[in-house]
Amino acid sequence: VQLQASGGGSVQTGESLRLSCVVSGRDRGRSAVGWFRQTPGKERNFVAGITRGGGSTDYADAVKGRFTISRDNAKNTVYLQMNTLKPEDTGHYYCAASPTSLTVPVKRDEKDYRYWGQGTLVTVSS
Repeated sequence: VQLQASGGGSVQTGESLRLSCVVSGRDRGRSAVGWFRQTPGKERNFVAGITRGGGSTDYADAVKGRFTISRDNAKNTVYLQMNTLKPEDTGHYYCAASPTSLTVPVKRDEKDYRYWGQGTLVTVSS
């Protein structure tokens, strides 16, 4: 599985961005996908995740109600819609995937994801 993240940029507080993650490879349709954020000198933290079929999602408390993760399996793409952005949302955003069964819930631990994209930078200024 290969992942290509895009959509990052520089915005002001309160604005929106939509990140995209194109998933390719043999297991692309069988993979749960998560988004993680990392800032310099800090560990990578879970932001949002979606199950293989798209029927279940999970969010970090800090982004609940502002971010929405979705997937279009026909386009092999997972989206992260980020609204009402705050300076603390700044960081490199990585999408990650791992083949799972249909019944497996969203995982928050980065160790549960086998494949990683290259990251896209989001900068939110006040």
